[in-house]
Amino acid sequence: MANIALRSPQFKSIAVSTGALSVVCTVTIGGILRYTLIKNVQQSTTVNFDIAELARDYIEISYQSDYEPQTVSIVTVLTNYDGLNGTGSVVDLPTTITDRGFEAYGTFEEEVNPEVPFRVGPTYLIPTTDTNTFTIFAPNNTAGIIPNITSLNGLAVTPYTVSDTSVTTVDSVVCNIKRIDCTKYGIGNKITYINKYGVQQDLWFFLKETKNLARTNEGYKSNTITYPSGGATYNVQNAPNKVFNTQAKQTHTLSSGYYPEFANQQFEELLLSEYVWFHKPTSGIGVGTYIVVPVKVKTSSVAFKTSVNDRLIEYTIEFEEAFDYINNIR
Repeated sequence: MANIALRSPQFKSIAVSTGALSVVCTVTIGGILRYTLIKNVQQSTTVNFDIAELARDYIEISYQSDYEPQTVSIVTVLTNYDGLNGTGSVVDLPTTITDRGFEAYGTFEEEVNPEVPFRVGPTYLIPTTDTNTFTIFAPNNTAGIIPNITSLNGLAVTPYTVSDTSVTTVDSVVCNIKRIDCTKYGIGNKITYINKYGVQQDLWFFLKETKNLARTNEGYKSNTITYPSGGATYNVQNAPNKVFNTQAKQTHTLSSGYYPEFANQQFEELLLSEYVWFHKPTSGIGVGTYIVVPVKVKTSSVAFKTSVNDRLIEYTIEFEEAFDYINNIR
């Protein structure tokens, strides 16, 4: 079973059998037949069907506190027929392909049909300097979860405690945890996003936060004149210029603190993610209490920094809450 990236095209192909005039492709998603695709064909060719967008519609992405990746099972069956439009008799044996789909993507350089990489042996599903060294950054006294793949259990997650400086998977692969003291600016701000591999990943912003509120509304001019027995009048406390449909958006501008150059890939994946959550501090309840809310990355471009050009690598990114501040959910 392949772990395929559904944000990129995924082509399923079959060689046209001698005597075949059409090919039928059935796509079963989550155990239910969802699509039947038909192509009339020519001899000595290979037929391709792109199933990525069809299957991606059935992945329901939501924040998962256990960080288990949300996937969808896909079974694609390709069958040659000796009649046009999928009619007649079956020619040769069908080709059956079983996949597991992720909210993941490959880049142009990674070519066609990208998969969630297993590389050689087990790996953490986080950007890193090479295939053997893994490092994440987290504030002091915080716990968390790291997504990983193991040769024994397949997809998994590895938790770390408030005091861990490294964790090890069941396959003896180590991920170092570099602790950062951010008490000068609070306790840090955590962003969780679906990364390139289709799994949740945390990225901490260690320096200051700036919060802004932007309001929008509409208006109209109202006739406030009344006509009592003494003649026309109006009340000076009754505004003739009325305001209605007032709404607001909150934005949070976060400073990352200083990261090594290999962490540039994490910020790239954050910028390209379509699912991002902010662990928003809940005022009045207690220090370290959060509510996880969806946000959009409002920053649309980032100039990647290097230690040679910039010495210290720090990013400032603006996030907009993905909902209206005044509750209008109906």
